[in-house]
Amino acid sequence: MEELARRANHLEEMMSWIRHRLKCLIFIRLFCFYRESAWGFPTEQKALRRDSFYFERREDQMDFLNGKIKTIYFKYLAAAFGSALITSIYSIVDMAMVGQYHGPEGTAALAVVAPVWNIIYSLGLLMGIGGSVLFSTIRGKEEGDARQSNEYFTASVTGSVILAVIAWIIIIFFDKELLMLFGAEEQTLTLAREYVLSIKFVVPCFLFTQMLAAYLRNDKNPELAPAGVLAGGIFNVFGDYFFVFTCDMGAMGAGLATAIGSVISIIIMLSHFFTKKNSLKLIRPEKLPRKLQEICVTGFSTFFIDIAMGILTILFNRQIMRYLGTNALSVYGVIVNISTLVQCCAYSIGQASQPIFSTNYGAGNGGRIRQTLKYALGTAAFFGLLWTALCMVIPNALIRIFMTPTKEVWQIASSIIRCYGLSFLLLPLNVFSTYYFQAVMKPKAAFTVSVSRGLVISGILIFLLPVLAGADSIWFAMPLTELFVAVYVVCMIMRYTRQLSAERRRSYE
Repeated sequence: MEELARRANHLEEMMSWIRHRLKCLIFIRLFCFYRESAWGFPTEQKALRRDSFYFERREDQMDFLNGKIKTIYFKYLAAAFGSALITSIYSIVDMAMVGQYHGPEGTAALAVVAPVWNIIYSLGLLMGIGGSVLFSTIRGKEEGDARQSNEYFTASVTGSVILAVIAWIIIIFFDKELLMLFGAEEQTLTLAREYVLSIKFVVPCFLFTQMLAAYLRNDKNPELAPAGVLAGGIFNVFGDYFFVFTCDMGAMGAGLATAIGSVISIIIMLSHFFTKKNSLKLIRPEKLPRKLQEICVTGFSTFFIDIAMGILTILFNRQIMRYLGTNALSVYGVIVNISTLVQCCAYSIGQASQPIFSTNYGAGNGGRIRQTLKYALGTAAFFGLLWTALCMVIPNALIRIFMTPTKEVWQIASSIIRCYGLSFLLLPLNVFSTYYFQAVMKPKAAFTVSVSRGLVISGILIFLLPVLAGADSIWFAMPLTELFVAVYVVCMIMRYTRQLSAERRRSYE
């Protein structure tokens, strides 16, 4: 009877959770519909507007070189945010469902799996962001060469295939060793391997969704990527509940739902190549190794952001288990997912502005770059304030989303989230800056930001603070890291903005 009561309670909680998120999704879609319908066009002109807006390649609104910056940026922001948010839902829904089913052990197990996600996605971003920046920069030049730009697209596809095969082999044959490297112990290893079992077979799908999404944005089709991810995300939400609870599969069911959702997403994205909008073509690139090198150099910083999250997760997992124990680790699992949401906001800012930055940089139009930068920085400030406020005001509500906490977890959760949540104030700015530096061809600055955040400063503080100030001080490692990095970011953005202004003045002399 106790087991039946527990299951009934879980069922009620999960149905309430699903209803709440569906309400949010419906609100977002209604808001987008309102924005689309409120352009001021008479009713009899709507069909004409729709045709010109969607089917004539949006010459006025979506022209990176001449269109209205505000319109383009916020349209791309909505699409990029939707795509990033729904992508993050994959792991978040999985952790929520598994946490409700298995308790804190399930949450801790998926916290161990999180670095695997980060690595796979980061490989796709490496090829996607690195290649698409070069793709748009070439097309922004007056003599923009369509063949040359597509050579970089082909190189990105080739690199993605190579990386997908390598990742596939490692995860299939060395999953146990990989999870133990990321902090899995006896009580979490079994659940973590059950979750990964289904995902093993579709690893390339996760990588290619990230790569294709970047190119779809730069090929002026920003809506298709979030549409594909949305379809996969919806299936993942309901599939998670069906496989985890109805089929009583637990962690394995969550992995199965996620795997099927990823297949749905990639199929929808591939439909772009059968539309009139498509200008992406596979052609034989000249000097392929050199182009792959250029893509890797340009995209490394974005790639390392996700790799860094995996590295930080490993470091935190080990230090938390050393000083604070399993209960603190389960809370950190929740923090990982909150941080994923914050980073998806930062990604959306960078992904929305990057095509505009890159195209106008190729055209030498510093004024439009500065205008786009103004909107991007304002958006970063908004997201930073929002997430920090949520962590300060409702930390317990955030905990309940991802698990059914024990008494011991309740006692420590709120203070941990409030401390760590201070880092979210500057995180969107720091992550966005890497996209900006890459787009204006300043890879060294982007590299400095990524490595400092993800390895050097953060790594030193994670090991040093518990020794100097006690075990609980580890939660201040990331707030201090983001603060130090933000000082550098602000200085570099001011410096490169002045350079753009000087270059524009010289062009008129």
